[in-house]
Formats: sequence, structure tokens, C-alpha cells
Amino acid sequence: MRASDVVAELRKMADPSAVKGMARFGIATDGALGISVPSLRLLARRLGRDHALALFLWKSGVHEARILAAMVDEPSKVTEGQMEAWVSGFDSWDVCDGCCGSLFDKTPFAYAKALEWSRREQEFVKRAGYALMAELAVHDKAAPDSNFLRFFGAIRRGSRDERNFVKKAVNWALRQIGKRNPRLNREAVKLAKEIADIDSASSRWVASDAIRELTSRSVRARLRRSS
Repeated sequence: MRASDVVAELRKMADPSAVKGMARFGIATDGALGISVPSLRLLARRLGRDHALALFLWKSGVHEARILAAMVDEPSKVTEGQMEAWVSGFDSWDVCDGCCGSLFDKTPFAYAKALEWSRREQEFVKRAGYALMAELAVHDKAAPDSNFLRFFGAIRRGSRDERNFVKKAVNWALRQIGKRNPRLNREAVKLAKEIADIDSASSRWVASDAIRELTSRSVRARLRRSS
């Protein structure tokens, strides 16, 4: 299927009534077609991995085409320059998180970019840094604890950011790291308690929400079973 045909198929799948629902979830709807993520995943499986197609889809500017681009791209062909170009175009949390969890976390640049982007000031670039930390904690099963302990300084620093899309990603990263194993759970809870003492409403929220989950009976039981 030609790249232009894929975009044409996306437009046929459009559901204008769903666009209003997207807006209620804080999703930017400029250029959005109202296609669900499960539908995009089904299409991605049919298309298979295709780097050239991914680049075309991204350049189309269509909201769902950009999410699909991350699903069909080939991580081994993604360059640092491509990651920088795409992250600079993030304007919605779903595109940001989709790229980080479907593609960027599988590249050799992931750990470095997580830290680098967490220092940037642009809202969705900073979110991408913390989303990458969270996705790596979930998907990189073989990574040593040291890879995630290196994120703690950035998480402490980012917890002060009052912007909703940033602070939620900071919290997400802390929670996902703390659910990897018993040691990281203890270290994440310790970090959360330190963050709770920061004179910042955002920090207090990040900390309390993380502590609530990481000390919950269900998380502790799962960690005991997996250790």
C-alpha cells in the first residue's frame, strides 16, 4: 500500500463525533480524525514495519497518522535527528506518549534522551523525557537498577513543575520505576518521601500519589511474588 493510500484510508476511518471526546481528555484536536488507538494498532499490524512510511505519515501532520507513524517505524533505523525533529512537533500528550512507548524507548538513544529532554523547558518535550523513563521501566526488562536510579535526580527536579502534563509524567515515571522490583520500590518510596518535603504543591501531589500506589497491598504482593 502506498503511503498516500494509508493517509486516505485514515481519512475514511474518521469519526468526527469522537473528536469532541478527545478534547475532553485534554488531547489536542487540530488535524485529528477521531480514530481510536485500538483501530490504529490493527492497521499498524496489517501494514507492518516500514521506516519510509513512518516518515511520510509524520510529515502529513494528521494527528492519528503521527501516532501510527510511531507504531510502524523501525527502531533500528531511527536517528537521533529524527527523534529531535519529532519531539519538537509534539503538541498533545497522546502523540508524545505514543511515540515514547511505541518507538523511542526501543532506540539506543532512549536513556540519554530521557535525561536530556527532562531538562528542556518546552512542555511536551519535558513530558517526553519523563514518559520515556516510564516506558523504559515497563519495557526494558533486562535493564539494571542503576539505569533507573540515574533518573532520580531528574524526577526530584521535575516534581516542582506545576504544568499538568509534566507533573503527571513525572509521577508516572516514579511509579513505574518503583514497580519494577523490591529494591527499586524501596528506593522510589524513599525518593517520594523526600519529594513530599519540597515546598511545592506539585511535588506534594507527585509524592502522595506515588506513595499511595507503591505502598499499596497489591503492588507489594506482586513484588513479593516476582522476587
